Amino acid sequence: MATSSPSGTAATARPSRRRQRSVRVTVAVSLLALATVAVVLAVPTQSPVWLTFSSVFALACGWAAARIVYTELAQSRRDNARDKAQQAQAYRTMFAERATEHAEFTTAMTDRMKRADAEVAELQDSFVTAQRRAAEAESRVKREAQRAAAADSLVAQLEQRVQELEIRKAEQTDQLASWEGFETVVDLMAWEEKVGAITKAALPPEAREA
Repeated sequence: MATSSPSGTAATARPSRRRQRSVRVTVAVSLLALATVAVVLAVPTQSPVWLTFSSVFALACGWAAARIVYTELAQSRRDNARDKAQQAQAYRTMFAERATEHAEFTTAMTDRMKRADAEVAELQDSFVTAQRRAAEAESRVKREAQRAAAADSLVAQLEQRVQELEIRKAEQTDQLASWEGFETVVDLMAWEEKVGAITKAALPPEAREA
């Protein structure tokens, strides 16, 4: 908000005051000059009347000039005091406006800083959330990788068991072919026990316990 200078109002009234002051001073000087002329003219005459008249006239002019000068000094003091009071009031008004502007600016900057702090806090929260999600995703990937590795290991074990079972099945087939010529019950029971033992040995530990 633009404000005018406090001395601007007082400066507009100074020219008229200076003109009044110059007129009063001129009148006082003129009265003193007239008194001086009257005394100078009356002294050569040596006339009591003229000397008395010139003395009274000079005294009156002196008092009038003194009164004019005193009035001028008093008026100057009053004018200066009025100017100072006006300037002080103008400065108070200007300072009040400046204080209001400063308070508004401070409030605006405080609000702006609060908004900036809120945005920074929100960004920090978003960053922390993103970090947590990334850690969770990485943990899930690791768990999935571990599960895949475990599944691969289980598949390899199952394939190995299948191969072992196929080998043992072939062995059992060979043994069955070799036992086809036996006709006694004892030989048949011995063959069944042997086949059962081989089959049980080929099963997983869980199936054996069952």
